[in-house]
Amino acid sequence: MSTSIPNLNYRQKTVLGLLKAFGGRLPNIDFQKYLFLFTTEFEKKPSFEFIPYRFGCFSFQSYADKRRLIEIGALQDSEDWRLQDGFKWRADLFEDDLYARFQKRYVALKGDKLVQDLYRRYPYYAINSEIVERLMTSEEIAAIDARRSSTAQPCLFTIGYEGDSFEGYLNRLIKNNVRTLVDVRRNPLSRKYGFSKKTLSETVRKLGMEYVHIPELGIASEKRQELNTQSDYDRLFDSYEKVELRQNKAALDQLAGIVADRKRVAITCFEAHACMCHRGRVAKALSTRTDWSYIIQHI
Repeated sequence: MSTSIPNLNYRQKTVLGLLKAFGGRLPNIDFQKYLFLFTTEFEKKPSFEFIPYRFGCFSFQSYADKRRLIEIGALQDSEDWRLQDGFKWRADLFEDDLYARFQKRYVALKGDKLVQDLYRRYPYYAINSEIVERLMTSEEIAAIDARRSSTAQPCLFTIGYEGDSFEGYLNRLIKNNVRTLVDVRRNPLSRKYGFSKKTLSETVRKLGMEYVHIPELGIASEKRQELNTQSDYDRLFDSYEKVELRQNKAALDQLAGIVADRKRVAITCFEAHACMCHRGRVAKALSTRTDWSYIIQHI
């Protein structure tokens, strides 16, 4: 029984194209490494982004796409990455030559040798690896350690996810050595993959960060309607500063206590620019406290 291909996005085509080039089946670690190398070295605009995780470079988005490809019958529901038997390929779906050239370059590298090669050339992605001491020399481990952010100076960051991928957002947290992420959205839901409370909180905790939600510091969604200019945002935030923030001193005290305790803290909401997000006013309110002595940085 064959299955026809429904509409696929470019990321999903990349997953299927790589698997097709490598015979239809790859172990998890090998697949992530090949996907990273392909998107980094063979694509003009990478279809996936990656974070340093337990075994090196890792894309959470790829697993979201894997679930979708299983749903439509393109992949088998298995622990590894495996094409579904009898899946019908359209001849024009893939740039076969591109995948074939990639396969020819890297087919001899697999398992530990593949991981070692990637760690040597892209050491940042090995900083959280659980297998680095088994695979790498002391000199190579030192090079990896040098890519790990050890900055400990107390700082309050603000960060938005508008226009960024989940992995791009997470890399900003990792590279700035953020220890606690404080979500100041009233309703922490998002149609964009990774940014609803459940997925976001679980993921940052896997990366060794604390997640705290303080909904009292958010703005009701109905107040965010018809915001078209900076003046519209300024009027909303002026009102927020005079009303909500003054009414929620306990929530501000809670946030100040988190910064004092955890030292490197980021407050997060949607908008890319702090001037168009209420998190900028939250940071401003903290900065006016008599006991405040921390740098504020928008990342």
